[in-house]
Amino acid sequence: MRIVLGQINPTVGDLPGNRALILRTIAAARERCADLVVFPELALLGYPPRDLLLRTGFLDAADREFAAIVEASQDIAIVIGHVLRAGTRPSNTADPSATAFGGDALLQNAAFLLAHGGSVGHQAKHRLPSFDVFEEERYFAPGTEVAVLDWQGLRLGLSVCEDFWYEEGVLAAQAAAGVDLLINVSASPYFQGKPALRHALARRWAQRSGAPFVYVNLVGGQDELVFDGGSFAVRPDGAFLLSAPRFSEGLYVVDTADAPGKPPSADGIETVHAALVTGIRDYLDKNGIEGAIVGISGGVDSAVVAALACEALGPRRVLGTFLPGPYTAPESAEEANEIARALGIRLIEIEIDPIVATLASSLSPHVPVAGVVEENLQARIRGILWMALANASGYVVLACGNKSELAVGYNTLYGDTVGALAPIGDLVKGEVYALARFINERAGRPIIPERTLTRPPSAELRPDQRDDEDLPPYEVLDPLVRSLVVENRSWDELARSFGEEVVRDIARRLRTSEHKRRQSPIILKVSPKAFGMGRCFPVTHRFVG
Repeated sequence: MRIVLGQINPTVGDLPGNRALILRTIAAARERCADLVVFPELALLGYPPRDLLLRTGFLDAADREFAAIVEASQDIAIVIGHVLRAGTRPSNTADPSATAFGGDALLQNAAFLLAHGGSVGHQAKHRLPSFDVFEEERYFAPGTEVAVLDWQGLRLGLSVCEDFWYEEGVLAAQAAAGVDLLINVSASPYFQGKPALRHALARRWAQRSGAPFVYVNLVGGQDELVFDGGSFAVRPDGAFLLSAPRFSEGLYVVDTADAPGKPPSADGIETVHAALVTGIRDYLDKNGIEGAIVGISGGVDSAVVAALACEALGPRRVLGTFLPGPYTAPESAEEANEIARALGIRLIEIEIDPIVATLASSLSPHVPVAGVVEENLQARIRGILWMALANASGYVVLACGNKSELAVGYNTLYGDTVGALAPIGDLVKGEVYALARFINERAGRPIIPERTLTRPPSAELRPDQRDDEDLPPYEVLDPLVRSLVVENRSWDELARSFGEEVVRDIARRLRTSEHKRRQSPIILKVSPKAFGMGRCFPVTHRFVG
C-alpha cells in the first residue's frame, strides 16, 4: 500500500486556511499515486482548540469545511482527526458559567476513515489526557467502542494520540482482533527525549500486532507548545520504513512493501534549537507580528535569544537594544556590539543613567533609593523603553529569562519579565550555555563571543554584582530546579541530594515567586514540565514540604 503522511502545520481556528492546506496535500498525494493519505489529530481545527470548542458556531463552521475534505475522498482514501458530535449529555442548567460555556453537547476526539466521498467509519479516543498541558476531559467524552475498519479487503485499526501510550485499550484490542495496518493520528507536543519514547512504543505495537504501524504527528508552534512532527512508519519486525524530519512541514511517501529505511536521528541540543526557532517563528507569523525586539545585555541569555530570533525571522525582523546603566561593564558594551554585528541586526543604544537619576530624585524625598529599589528601577526603566520601541515598531519584546532564574524569582516584575514570548524560559542556565555553543558550531563562526561564554554572569544592577553571590552556583541550582519542577521529587530525596539548607532556600524562593511567573510571557515548552499552563500551583499556599 502506498501511503502519504501529511505532516502539516495548521493554525488553530483558521478553518478555511487549514481546509485549503489539507486539500492541497490531498491533491499532491493523488499526484504521487497514493492509496491513502493520513493527517494528524484535529488537523482541520488545529490543536489545542481549547475553549473555541465551546464557542457558538465554531463546530458548525468546522463541519462545513470538513464536508469539503470528505468530498475530496472520491478517488483517494483519507485518515484524519476531527471532532465527532456524539449527541447530548446531562448538563448544569442553573449556573450561568456552565450554560454559556459547555452546555449539553457530547463531543469526542476521533480519527475518521474517508473514502468514495463518504465516511467508512471512525475511532473515538478513549484515553483523554488531562495532565501537564493537556485538558481534554474539559471538552471531550471518552470513546467506549473499539473498531476495526474494512477497506479494500484490508483491516485498519485507527487510534488517536493518547491511546497509543497505553499498554491495554484501543490498540491492544485492535491487535488482538487482527489488523493489516495500525494508524495513529497525533498532536503530540515536543519535549526533549519524547521522540525516543514514541519510537519504542511504535515498534512494540507493530511487533505485537504483526502489522505495519503509521504515526502522523502535527508540526509547528501553538502558543507555548511546539509540535515536532517526526512522523514515521514501522514494519512488523520493528524496522523503520520512513522517518520524517522534525519541525518540517511536508508530504512523506511510504510503501508498506518497502525495504527498511534510515532510522530516526537522535534527539539532542540541535532538536531543542529547532523547537525554539519553530516556536518563535510560528508565534510571530501566525499572529501577524512584524518582528521582535531583544534587549542585548552582553550576557549569554540575551545573546542566545537574539540568535534564535534571527534564525526564526531573519535579521531584518529583529531589533537589538543595548541599554547601559550605572553599573554596566565596558565589556558588556563590546560584546553586545559584537553579537549585533555577527547577526547583522540593527542595535539601538540608549543610556538609562539620566532616567535613573530623574526617577531617583523624585522618589528620594519619600523612600531611600538604594538596594533592591535602585536595582529594580533600572530593570523597569529598560522594560518601559522596550515596550515603547515595541509600540513604535509593531514588534513584540522577547523576554530573555531562563528557567533557573524564573524558578527562584531572579528577575524583575515589569522589567526583564516584559514581553510576549520567553523563548528560553524552559532551559536551565547550563542548557543555555550548551545552546550558545551549538549556535556557534552550527554557524562555523563565533556568533556569541567566547568572552560572553566565559565571563561570570551578572545582572549588572549594582557594583561588581555576580549571579553566584545571589544564587547557589548554577551547577547546583540547575539540577535542583529540575528535581523540584520537572521530576517533582520529595523533600527527603531533595535534602539527601542537595542538602537541607539549600533546598529550603530554593523551595522558598520557588514558592514566593509564583506571582511573578503568573505575569510572565508565554514560555516555549521543551522539557516534560515547563512553567506556564502545565504547572498549576496556587500563588497563595503554605505547604513547605
